[in-house]
Amino acid sequence: MQAMSTRANFWETVPLRQMSTEEWEALCDGCGKCCLNKLEDVDTEELVFTRVACRLFDDTTCRCANYARRKEFVEECVVLTPETLPEIAYWMPPTCAYRLLHEGGSLPHWHPLRTGDPTSTHRAGMSMQHRTVNERDIPIEAWEDYTLEPE
Repeated sequence: MQAMSTRANFWETVPLRQMSTEEWEALCDGCGKCCLNKLEDVDTEELVFTRVACRLFDDTTCRCANYARRKEFVEECVVLTPETLPEIAYWMPPTCAYRLLHEGGSLPHWHPLRTGDPTSTHRAGMSMQHRTVNERDIPIEAWEDYTLEPE
């Protein structure tokens, strides 16, 4: 859904570093995949997403339960900005708007900015809504039992 303070189709014409705060935040499709814990193979550096979500993740809304103060509660939380994106784009899901635009791609057809529907990510089956387990409930040694298939 396009907010009043964003430019029409801004994601097609405005470089990431020149977007307003509102435009930057509007790029998030609400999938929740960035809040999933990931496993990395130390030999191959392959990244595997799990269904084990951050303790602040609300899998009903697919949003952080305390977005404004998340770093206070989850020190290792990565804050995505135009400045940090180049370093951590590989860590974002392949369907992430930030990653796609950073890599020269475009938004998927189901993205809320394209559809005008804030629930389109969920309706397209692209979110983690009702599909996660909380990291507090699963010992880290068992995370490999909760891996996701690549997209």
